[in-house]
Amino acid sequence: MGSERPIGSTSALARSLLDLCRSRKLTIATAESCTGGLVAAALTDIPGSSDVIDRGFITYSNDAKREMLGVNASTLQAFGAVSKETAIQMAVGALERADVDLAVSITGIAGPGGATPGKPVGLVHFAVAARDGRIVSREQRFGAIGRSAVRARSVVEALRMLMELARPQTAAKPKRAAATRLRPRAARSPRLHPAKKRTPPPRG
Repeated sequence: MGSERPIGSTSALARSLLDLCRSRKLTIATAESCTGGLVAAALTDIPGSSDVIDRGFITYSNDAKREMLGVNASTLQAFGAVSKETAIQMAVGALERADVDLAVSITGIAGPGGATPGKPVGLVHFAVAARDGRIVSREQRFGAIGRSAVRARSVVEALRMLMELARPQTAAKPKRAAATRLRPRAARSPRLHPAKKRTPPPRG
């Protein structure tokens, strides 16, 4: 079987991400485990990506995650390499060590082996950390769709998450109901026409 990587959509997404980051002067680092550098490859396949991409960490082993990204040994022991907690620490570690604006991390079980109770083949955890303090994590269960397909879909998911955090934030509009509650009550206005006094009937 040939490669199952969706070349067209992946390269278009990577190009859009680079254009967005270039326009906003944002830089990126990647921290990859199960994808083995495929996210960095998708981005650096595009000419001119060097003004956005700073570096990529391939941290396949637990030792590499600890030494290169600063993932805590206690995190790996308590939650495992394939976990939300490890993915977040990988992304934050890449952000700090590369001194970039955005960092994405991927850790998962591409298969065909490696599954454990509660962690099936196709389980992948992602995290994106931004210099402004935002952190987004996500879990995907792609299923046993084949090693190359899990890795390809993980690349697309990572690029999409980077796009989400690279876009400018829009301020949330206040809810109308809340604004109404905060509006002070208007004082009652005086009557425009004073009430007429009753005239007693003429005495006969």
